[in-house]
Amino acid sequence: MSRSLQSVGPNATLVADGVEKVIRRLKAELVGEIHVAGPVLTQSLTEDGLIDEYRLYLRPVVLGGGQPFFAGSRPPLHLVASDLIANDVIRLTYRPAG
Repeated sequence: MSRSLQSVGPNATLVADGVEKVIRRLKAELVGEIHVAGPVLTQSLTEDGLIDEYRLYLRPVVLGGGQPFFAGSRPPLHLVASDLIANDVIRLTYRPAG
């Protein structure tokens, strides 16, 4: 998904508009996981009810800025797992509550 790219390499499809429709089609057609990243795309898919699971990776780093992952209201979430995946990285897995 991109608003700025004009082309992509092999094994990729550029989607500029109609993201909800494309994701719904992919979820219906594919077996397995679809990974998305970035707060803007995630917020859009959250609002459309298309996120089945959130995996947040925590690594202690001090940053001076950035964009919040949940820019709008945070959806109600239920923690389902926490895993130490490296010496300094923890993966938190949440599913939408309800």
